[in-house]
Amino acid sequence: MAHKMSTEARAGTQPALWDDPRVAQARLDLAACLRMAARLGFAEGICNHFSATVPGLPGLFLVNPYGLAFAEVTASRLLLCDFDGNVVAGEGAPEATAFYIHARLHLRRPDVVAAFHTHMPNATALAMVEGEPFTWAGQTALKFLGRVAVDDDYQGLALDAREGDRIATAMGGADIVFLKNHGVMVTGPDIAQAWDDLYYLERAAEVQIRAMSTGRALKRVPEAVAMATARQMREGDPESARLHLQSVHRILLRHEPDYRD
Repeated sequence: MAHKMSTEARAGTQPALWDDPRVAQARLDLAACLRMAARLGFAEGICNHFSATVPGLPGLFLVNPYGLAFAEVTASRLLLCDFDGNVVAGEGAPEATAFYIHARLHLRRPDVVAAFHTHMPNATALAMVEGEPFTWAGQTALKFLGRVAVDDDYQGLALDAREGDRIATAMGGADIVFLKNHGVMVTGPDIAQAWDDLYYLERAAEVQIRAMSTGRALKRVPEAVAMATARQMREGDPESARLHLQSVHRILLRHEPDYRD
């Protein structure tokens, strides 16, 4: 299902850029998110992709390379690309849809530092049904109230800039977009917050699907309470996300320390 970039990427490593402390930390954090996503069952073969821009280095973004499963990615195997499809650090090339979706999103939404695209099963299941994905019946889902867009117009694989632009337009100013018949895109102002949202989005989707499977009517949270709870959650999100990502690093250091290689 994955497609290598049809344009010829210029591969090669620039050590000074690769070892820049900002790039080095972003590589570690992004590799950690990819590995933990694999451990949690969020991955799909060698498809799906996470990207992140690096503060202070405009026009460049990190992304996982074509051909590697999330479980195989290490910090040194990530790619640093420009928005024209050139690999300026790292070896290999990005997967085609990864480039066209992520480059266009980062270009059109400079506020998006991290963009995580998956076909994780429960959130993707909600992207396959008619209507809005969430019923706002569970506390975890309220974290996303007012932050979700829906792209209803599935157009096949994103193999050119037009499809990347279309997805970015459908997303608007939202943090999360459910791509109908496809999957989800989760974005954040930093890698930690994108990871935190990705994790809890799948958990919220999972419990809603379990509740729906009972065949009983779901008890929605009253609108005023839902909105107040969403505000409470957002106030604590940045610190909670930072601590969440630190826990991911600690778990991986015990079980998969090679992610830092």
